[in-house]
Amino acid sequence: MTATLTETERHGAPGSPTAPGVPTGPGALLVEVLAVAGRRLRHLGRAPGRVLGVALSPLVSMVMLGYLFRDAVTPPAGGEYTEYVFAGGAVQVALACVGPTAVSVALDLRGGLVDRFRSLPISRSAVLFGHTLADLLVGFAGMAVVTGTGLLLGWRPRAGLLPALAGFGLIAVLVYAMLWLGVLLAMTLRNVETISVVTPFIVVVLPFLSNAFLSPRSMPGPIRPLAEWNPVSAVITACRDLWGNPTAPGGGFPAEHPLAVAAVTLGALFAVCVTVGLRRYRTAGS
Repeated sequence: MTATLTETERHGAPGSPTAPGVPTGPGALLVEVLAVAGRRLRHLGRAPGRVLGVALSPLVSMVMLGYLFRDAVTPPAGGEYTEYVFAGGAVQVALACVGPTAVSVALDLRGGLVDRFRSLPISRSAVLFGHTLADLLVGFAGMAVVTGTGLLLGWRPRAGLLPALAGFGLIAVLVYAMLWLGVLLAMTLRNVETISVVTPFIVVVLPFLSNAFLSPRSMPGPIRPLAEWNPVSAVITACRDLWGNPTAPGGGFPAEHPLAVAAVTLGALFAVCVTVGLRRYRTAGS
């Protein structure tokens, strides 16, 4: 396997000999990432229920709230409640990716896989980037299941093809940011049991503390600012605008500039998770 190594990874301690014949550069790093992603996908192929696990919570929300209770809930801006709630279900797909990624990385740490990768001439960053790339494809599969269900229940993108694709692109960015949040949780908590307790709250609590299912205006006063400034609310509002679906009125700056808020918050979250996650992974077990 080819490898891209940082100076410390390639040379080891100062004064140690350089590993001869080890290719470096973006091309070698890409090969490493794809190799790790392929290994991860082969493992996931033995557990196809992973896609259902990612899509299950969004499907329950869409069917229970968007279909069974659609006549009992009035969308804040009129229109069909099924179309209002779909963006909330799409965001839940991204949030549902946090737990499985965190658990799998923690299991790799517990099982000694990190030590085995250390013995190979491979960039340590390639391991996590390959892992998240494979999990991103699982997130796409879960999103396809949720989108198909939404279409069956009556959801429609009404602003044209390009805005619809842009909305799904924003969801893809959120999915990848959440995968790195899962990596950071794994590197911080490391205990599978603790991760399994903590991560379900991300899937359940964050959507209900946002505009996923109800307008923040209908929430109690102390909760309303949390729902309005929740980054999830910005992503949901931006997707509803791009898809031409009903949106919650008001909400101040986040509701008026959802794309800007989503870009800043997701960019900051991604930068922190990648930087801290890689740093802790490189020192794990050392």
